[in-house]
Amino acid sequence: MRRRVIAGSRGSKLALLQTDLVLERLRRALPDSEFALKTITAEGDRSREPLSRIGGRGVFVKELESALLARQIDLAVHSAKDLPGEMTAGLVLAAVPEREDPRDALVTRGRLPLAALPDGARMGTGSPRRAAQLLALRPDLRIEEIRGNVETRVRKGTQGDLDGVVLAAAGLHRLGMNDVIAAYLEPTVFLPAVGQAALAVQTRAGDEETLSVVRAINHEPSLQEVVAERSFLRALGGGCQTPLACLGRVSDGRLSLAGMVASADGQRVLRARVEGAADDAEALGRALAGDLLAQGARELLVD
Repeated sequence: MRRRVIAGSRGSKLALLQTDLVLERLRRALPDSEFALKTITAEGDRSREPLSRIGGRGVFVKELESALLARQIDLAVHSAKDLPGEMTAGLVLAAVPEREDPRDALVTRGRLPLAALPDGARMGTGSPRRAAQLLALRPDLRIEEIRGNVETRVRKGTQGDLDGVVLAAAGLHRLGMNDVIAAYLEPTVFLPAVGQAALAVQTRAGDEETLSVVRAINHEPSLQEVVAERSFLRALGGGCQTPLACLGRVSDGRLSLAGMVASADGQRVLRARVEGAADDAEALGRALAGDLLAQGARELLVD
């Protein structure tokens, strides 16, 4: 009898597209299995309040995790950046398919690059990390907090009363919206969120049958990058309002990991980098956090 696996996804256009990408890979890897989709509305999708008021990290995953634990679904597909640092008891990160472009992208009226924006330009973002790094590069900018799906934010940044917005390049790529990108923000000066551009497939711990299915689409270097970044997040601490960032890159079995913690106004930015064997991803994440804490990062952490 064909094994039937139910995947859970948020209902946004991007979330469904990303889950479809995962299911396509699973169907190719395991043609004898049957895969179905169950759409679940997350708290973060229901509310229009700023993420800081409704809980920040976790508001896009809690309902999916509850459905997993209740055995209503067999696996959940998340944007890895939405996962809290601590994995929910009873669940595991089973696989990370190959990661997309982790950079942030600038979307502006007239497709102007950051340096060409007018003095006092109004930039929209709901991310303290993006806001702090924007202000570090352009202290004159006025940051406006915005919410909404990708299409809504693009519209606000190109046709609304803002001069621009910053979005994850991966989301724009997956939605076929490359043409709105004015410039990419390179990680050397603008680090992405932990797990940005990676998809995380979560299953129940101990569900070996589903784990064996999901592992068929795991991309080990991408998993190692995400594991290192999440280890950094856990070791550093700080809440969803702390401007922090981290990016791992694996090449030839080596992992390079860069991290950043900043003040909300971007006036103080601490950076560090470590490198080592990719198999030591967890330890490298802790070491990077330790380097930043030694520089005084604890003073910048917001609960």
